[in-house]
Amino acid sequence: MDIATVLGLVASVAVLVGLIMIDGGNFAQYADKHAVIIIFGGAFAATLTRYPLSVVMHGIPMGFKAAMAMRSISPRQLVEEIATIADVARKQGPNALEKLDVSDPVLAQGVRYIADGYDVDFIRQAMETDKDKVYAELDEAQKIYRSIGDCAPAFGMIGTLLGMVNMFANMTDPTKLGPIMAMALLATLYGAVIANMVCMPIADKCHLKMAEEDLCRSIIMDGVIQIRNQKSPQIVREMLLAYLSEHDRHEMAEAA
Repeated sequence: MDIATVLGLVASVAVLVGLIMIDGGNFAQYADKHAVIIIFGGAFAATLTRYPLSVVMHGIPMGFKAAMAMRSISPRQLVEEIATIADVARKQGPNALEKLDVSDPVLAQGVRYIADGYDVDFIRQAMETDKDKVYAELDEAQKIYRSIGDCAPAFGMIGTLLGMVNMFANMTDPTKLGPIMAMALLATLYGAVIANMVCMPIADKCHLKMAEEDLCRSIIMDGVIQIRNQKSPQIVREMLLAYLSEHDRHEMAEAA
């Protein structure tokens, strides 16, 4: 689980609850069904207009899952593990790879390709297709959450304008002005909260996950192809080091 996402969401809720508690702790005054309808209903409807229903229904859970999930292995660990696999393949042959316990499922699939004797062109095409599929799914999820994040504040403003129209229409009855104005302001509040504390952060996290997946899968694909070409573990390791940051390269050099 990505602890940063969890901490961010929990901290956001804690800030809101803390401010409400400081103001007297009356949570009921911040609840309004009209504001909920205009924000959630309007933003969802606008997103449906932009994208097909299947894309929306797939993108919402996919984006949340991507934001909450974390890769089991870092790029630096991938390079080390691929170098170890290359060493085993060099000394014991490709068949020995069938017995290896590989931590990353994508790398494990690549190792199976080598053990089964698939040629380089097949391995490259299969792994590139899989990478493109995952990349497209994350991009789809990012667009859905960014769309909702764009629409929510706009519908919050629409809710505020509707509330003001209703307020001016009832100027003769002062008892109605307070509740109507509260509803109008709550629509803007809900829109800002949904956009800036949930949807846009998840969209940005999906974008980061896209970059992370692109890097890790490129490392895996190049490493698997080099092992399939029977390159030495040292050559495989040195080639994959180019993908890492200067900090990781320095730490790996010191460890070596």
